Amino acid sequence: MNDLLSVEDITVRFGGIVAVDGVHLSAAAGQVTGLIGPNGAGKTTLFNVITGVQGTSAGRVRLDGNDITSLPPHRRARRGMTRTFQRLELFWTLTVAENVLVTAELSSHPEPARFVAELLEKVGMADMADTPAGQLPTGSARLVELARALAASPQVVLLDEPASGLNEQETGDLGVLLRELAGDGLAVVLVEHDMSLVMEVCDKVSVLDLGRIIAEGTPEEVHAHPLVIEAYLGAS
Repeated sequence: MNDLLSVEDITVRFGGIVAVDGVHLSAAAGQVTGLIGPNGAGKTTLFNVITGVQGTSAGRVRLDGNDITSLPPHRRARRGMTRTFQRLELFWTLTVAENVLVTAELSSHPEPARFVAELLEKVGMADMADTPAGQLPTGSARLVELARALAASPQVVLLDEPASGLNEQETGDLGVLLRELAGDGLAVVLVEHDMSLVMEVCDKVSVLDLGRIIAEGTPEEVHAHPLVIEAYLGAS
């Protein structure tokens, strides 16, 4: 399996606090990789390091075998890495289609308008293409952010709690979509608290607690791991 993303011994310190401590993580083409853990475990900090938003105190990030640790976010995006955010980051006065078109045009897609229409259809937002983003409910806004991330034609897409704000039907549809993206050859990395979604869609899962990976494996293996039960999932 081709690891498109490789995170090697990443450490992040904020003064005397170690937020991420020697983390290794990989994500392969054609797979959905889950990253779970309790609040404050360091998941979003790790995502920020991977995408260049946050510097690292130690360690390396590699994309398709190339060291990108020193690259700023926009250069990582140009090399094939995009993300969504836990806190939504849309252009609220633009329409749904315009939000996605920004990325398609910046990525020099030869037919940006057609591409945007295809992406909105893919994520289930085609009927709201002309709606201002500021009028969307949270769940729909997250789908627009996903479409915008995909408009860069990435190799690796990192999704920070994409099911937050989605109802049960929307979450189920998201799960189908994530498997489709993996089937298209993308490496999908997912931070998510909805464990039913994680168990359904992920090929492998890493568990972060207090900045360290405490378990990794298939969803079934992780779900049964005693450290995971203690730290995150609970005994039930």
